[in-house]
Amino acid sequence: MNSDLPKVMHTAFGKPLVEWVVDAVSAVGIKRIILVVGHQEEIIRAHFQSRSNIEFVRQSPQLGTGHAVDQARPLLLNVDRASELLVLCGDGPLITPATIATLLNAHRTANAAATLATSVIPDAAGYGRISRDSKGEFSAIVEQKDCTPAQLMNREINPSYYCFELGALLDTLAQVDNRNAAGEYYITDVFHILKKAGRTVHVVDAVPPEEVLSVNTPEQLAEVSGLLRMKFGSTQRSTHSIESHL
Repeated sequence: MNSDLPKVMHTAFGKPLVEWVVDAVSAVGIKRIILVVGHQEEIIRAHFQSRSNIEFVRQSPQLGTGHAVDQARPLLLNVDRASELLVLCGDGPLITPATIATLLNAHRTANAAATLATSVIPDAAGYGRISRDSKGEFSAIVEQKDCTPAQLMNREINPSYYCFELGALLDTLAQVDNRNAAGEYYITDVFHILKKAGRTVHVVDAVPPEEVLSVNTPEQLAEVSGLLRMKFGSTQRSTHSIESHL
């Protein structure tokens, strides 16, 4: 992003990227929110200091998405292991409460250990691909760096919308290794491990293509800001007017 500002604190149509995600989660009734922070974490902490339901854990060094989620383990040890835990990215401000609600409902209906929402998009470059078996059932999530040429042709992608049974997630994170092209601990490996262990892993094609774009460059930030502007109207927005759409 060519900036010392944490990526998730860059502003899209009037508020930081991560605040769009926090507000979408709050709109479906989630009361407890944990943010995993790292670089320039004090900026994020200061921004949310008035919101008492938000907690923080620090990831340092940054060893991948699985490692990031595992940093929250100490805050979750006294929580009922049957509880539901949503895991979302802070740089995807196009996420909507409706999609989160669909994910939660699908997870509950399937009585799943883990559920992921997928999307089929025209250009899948940069995203992990959904691998399915001969029956069309979920097999694994393959990160782009690890994809074969054939897998790169797959347009069903992982936009990183997850719901887990807490106990299943915590137990499985301990089994994740970093034997991959990036040398990182991927949370996406949890799904394959659970599937192999015979646990229910549910996949729901619930994410509209227009919600998929996350922000990694100034150009993508401008694109996302434009999409939010078209969705929510006047650039002279008020907090009330935005929240009324959530």
